[in-house]
Amino acid sequence: MSVVLARLLAPESFGLISMLAVFTAVAMLLIEGGFSGALIQKRELESKDRSTVFWFNLASGAVVAILMYALAPYVAKFYGQPELTRVARVLCLVFIIHAFVAVQLAQLTRDLEFLPLTKANLSANIVSGSVAIYLAAFGFGVWSLVAQQIVSSLVRALLLWRFSAWRPTAEFSGESLKSLFGFGSRMAASGLLDSIFGNLYFVAIGRLFGAANVGVYSRANWLTQVPIQSLSQVVARVTFPVFSAMQEEPARLRRNMAHALRSLALLGFPMMVGMLVVAEPLVQVILTAKWLSAVPYIQMLCVVGLLHPLHVINLNLLMALGRSDLFLRLEVIKKALVLVGILSTYRHGIAWMIFGQIVLSAVAYFLNSYWTGRFIGYGSWAQLKDVAPYMLVSLLMGTVVFLTGQAVFFNATIGLVVQILSGVVFYIAVCVMARLKAIEGIRAVLCRRA
Repeated sequence: MSVVLARLLAPESFGLISMLAVFTAVAMLLIEGGFSGALIQKRELESKDRSTVFWFNLASGAVVAILMYALAPYVAKFYGQPELTRVARVLCLVFIIHAFVAVQLAQLTRDLEFLPLTKANLSANIVSGSVAIYLAAFGFGVWSLVAQQIVSSLVRALLLWRFSAWRPTAEFSGESLKSLFGFGSRMAASGLLDSIFGNLYFVAIGRLFGAANVGVYSRANWLTQVPIQSLSQVVARVTFPVFSAMQEEPARLRRNMAHALRSLALLGFPMMVGMLVVAEPLVQVILTAKWLSAVPYIQMLCVVGLLHPLHVINLNLLMALGRSDLFLRLEVIKKALVLVGILSTYRHGIAWMIFGQIVLSAVAYFLNSYWTGRFIGYGSWAQLKDVAPYMLVSLLMGTVVFLTGQAVFFNATIGLVVQILSGVVFYIAVCVMARLKAIEGIRAVLCRRA
């Protein structure tokens, strides 16, 4: 859906939406207050805990929506984009809708009910994407993207209410709110920092280089981050409740974390290396020539994406252990480094800003994994040793894909397909012949089911 929209819309339309990304992300976190994570992490959960969080989220959603509506003109003035006033105000509907569904989402995650979550997300994406494509085809520009967000939130909310058996009662307990606040507030503060600084590049690029440039950067970021983040989120949703149940068993935690890390590396590393190699034909075929200026950004962001799964799994462990205090402390340190990186590189252009992200991502990994080593004896070097074979095979695969691309194809699409297929076949073949642990684990599961 996003690919079709990128072909239909100009970079400026994506740029306007991206300028609001930080405000939308912060609003979502303020609504939840970190209590969704607290509901998942808490061992013994009562009915009043869920109802209390539901009413808290609802009140927070109303307050945040009113604030965003009032501040919209100032946001538009900051960017020098008058149209953002109306866009921001209409998007306030998303905050209200999200407030109604945060507890259902947390409950389904806690119960490991991932099939309903997948159905809700997939349905929301299909319906909202179809609406957006229809509007974009008739020249609605940025409003097609606004409609996509609202429709997606609404469809997802309706389906999650249908799939979840839980319903709120009239209970509101100050005691419950207080018991969840310790973990939840620190997670909210950590998430707030992550949202602000994670979207700070959109703010800086939008302010300094205009809507078109932030639109190009946003598509490059989307193309590289969506696949790797989607993979990481699936694993994170599974491992968080699983790790939480093992928080008193460090040996089991280490084994399961190593397995999750190898699984992420098995899928994530070749995905990022392959995209780096085929970035130019990929953009040419999928997004069209108007987006070719995104190619160098995509290639650099693929390097950032390589480390993303490693960040996720280490931070998930801290949350599962209930160390939201340490999680927050780490986020403060890393976000300070992000600010230093942006201030050090923005004068040299967008490419240098992305290079700063690569350096900061490497530093952040060692900060995150240090504490994993302290708590369960599975530090950065042990982790890197476990994922090194997958990186080596991925680099070999990237070489094969690059050499395949040097052949002359009469059609760019055929050339891209041949490159991708050659990479997939080579990677699977080498992993199987090398009997890598993640592959052996998959084979064992398949054999048991057979």
